[in-house]
Amino acid sequence: MSDGFLATPEASLVIVLVALFAHEPFRWLGGYLGRGLAPDSEIFVWVRAVATALVAGLVARLVLFPAGVLEAIPLVVRLSAAAGGVVIFFIAGRHLGAGVLGAAIILLSLGYLAI
Repeated sequence: MSDGFLATPEASLVIVLVALFAHEPFRWLGGYLGRGLAPDSEIFVWVRAVATALVAGLVARLVLFPAGVLEAIPLVVRLSAAAGGVVIFFIAGRHLGAGVLGAAIILLSLGYLAI
């Protein structure tokens, strides 16, 4: 497959354009329809809660039932990295980037030591 169309720069451009045209109209429509809603309204609180629950579920799935290379890292290391990321998130004043970066550093460090 390395010789085919998917390996070409043109394929990357086609994929980006298709994704752009599939995504952007809905983004603009959402911005237009939601312009009059207050950010602290009940609908936004609900949407934020659902989005948070989805992300939490995906993280839990990655930690508990990993796929690919992550399978080689022991469960205790994955759990420690997740817990450490949460702790760093709160210590850093609820800064998401700090929590994610901290968890990644812990995972890489402990994973390297465990393997």
